[in-house]
Amino acid sequence: MLTAIIMGAVLLLVGGFVVGLYNSLVKRRNEFKNAFSQIDVQLQRRYELIPNLVETARAYMEHESETLIGVTEARNTAEKKREAAAANPQDSSLVNALAQAEAKLGSAMGGFSMVMENYPEIKADQSMRDLHDELTTTENRVGFARQAYSDAVMRYNTAREEFPSNIVAGTFNFAAADLFEIESQEMRESVKVSFGKAA
Repeated sequence: MLTAIIMGAVLLLVGGFVVGLYNSLVKRRNEFKNAFSQIDVQLQRRYELIPNLVETARAYMEHESETLIGVTEARNTAEKKREAAAANPQDSSLVNALAQAEAKLGSAMGGFSMVMENYPEIKADQSMRDLHDELTTTENRVGFARQAYSDAVMRYNTAREEFPSNIVAGTFNFAAADLFEIESQEMRESVKVSFGKAA
């Protein structure tokens, strides 16, 4: 009888320990998913600003349709990748595809910014300056959200790799999460859009 009580107590302790590890992994996974949703919110805001920026510039940049089309197409591709990744941020291939689309959008926006330097009247446009300020603020928020996401992913991946939680993670298929990394060093910088100030 005493042996059965001891065995029952041991099983209860082990079961409680496993449940605790499982719940800890769920908590960490939910933290990184929430952190991704913060990136998602800021990217969505950015993607909403870009068409306004392009439309405002279009009035001045009649001969730069290729640049404007490039920005629009890169923005639309990134938006689709954002929607897919937001639906399942645990799927590393979707997060990586979004990072690639972001790199292309960053490149397109960099080209857009360079072309705009040739149009001083854009710099004097109040709507363009307002959009620039909003975009700059949004870019800063994207950077902070990416950092929070990276921290949450690191905590989750560390928790799922530590012993003995790695056994629970393997048993219950807690897959590794990927960081939101942009391959090109040049694209690691936030999008820079500089219109200067009107004289």
